[in-house]
This record gives sequence, C-alpha cells and structure tokens, in this order.
Amino acid sequence: MNDKIKEYNDKMQKTIDHLESEFGTIRAGRANPHVLDKVRVDYYGTPTPVQQVGNISIPEPRIIVIQPWEKSLLKEIEKAIQMSDIGINPTNDGQVIRLVFPELTEERRKELVKDVKKKGEADKVAIRNIRRDGNDAFKKLSKTEDVSEDEIKQLEDELQKLTDKFIKMVDDMVETKSKDILTV
Repeated sequence: MNDKIKEYNDKMQKTIDHLESEFGTIRAGRANPHVLDKVRVDYYGTPTPVQQVGNISIPEPRIIVIQPWEKSLLKEIEKAIQMSDIGINPTNDGQVIRLVFPELTEERRKELVKDVKKKGEADKVAIRNIRRDGNDAFKKLSKTEDVSEDEIKQLEDELQKLTDKFIKMVDDMVETKSKDILTV
C-alpha cells in the first residue's frame, strides 16, 4: 500500500522543487546567478543557456560578470538579457558583460514579496490538487480491488498528513524568501 502514498509524495516533492527554482530566479537586491537560468542565447541558431556559453562570476555582492568563451557572443548575450524579464540592463565593455543589481526600493521589495506569496499559493493549490487526485484514486480502489474501507481511510489519512507536511514546507519557504527580500 505504501507505493501508492510514495507516488503522491514524489509529485508533491516535485512541486516543492519547482517552487525552489522559481524563488531562485527572484532577485533580492543581491547578485544571484540563478536570475540567468531562463535566459537563452542564440548560439549558432540554437537557443542555449547563458551558463553554457560563458563563465559567470560574482566579483561583488551586486554585480554579475559574464565572460563568453567566444567574443562573437557578447552581442548575442547582451541581446538575450535585454529581451528577458530580469529587468537589468547589461553593460558590454568588449570583453565581458556586467549586470549591476540596483538596491531595491521599499516599494519594489513589497511587490517581490507579493509575487513570492502568489507563487507559494499556486504551489499550495497544486499540492492540494495532488491530494484530491490521490483521494479519487483511493476511492476507485475500493470498487476495483479488494481493499477495505478502513484501508482506504488509512490511505486518505496518510495522504492528508503528507499534504499538511508539504503545505508547511511551502509556507516556510515563502516566509524565508520574504524575509530575505525585506532584509536591506
């Protein structure tokens, strides 16, 4: 019976992993190379992640430096960053591209916290949908297989405990990220 619960545990864990990657792309006033995760550069006709066409370093807390392996890519990387939604204008000095992260205003911090909470809510809804799917699947078991109502009830209880655990994880992640953003 535990295989049935494990399947839903894995789905909920994937939701948590997704939220972590989403939070990684939200900038909190400090340089974080993950803001570039979704940026793709046209590399000989193929959309390629920035991380695969150059070296990314953080020489100072609010600066990211991208040094392409081929100088011909400077313009492409610059264009890709401008087209992305990270909201930072790159500076190109002919050798490297610099991204300078401005200090976040109080208003911008509050907007980011709202965004974090919205993403957290969306993932909590996803976790609850997984629970609902699980409960539906358990109810069907009683009709198709020789499973007692007590066993179904036990599965539903385990799934609810799992759901509570993952909802708490999302709440904790939202809380941590919000504090991180609001800390000046």
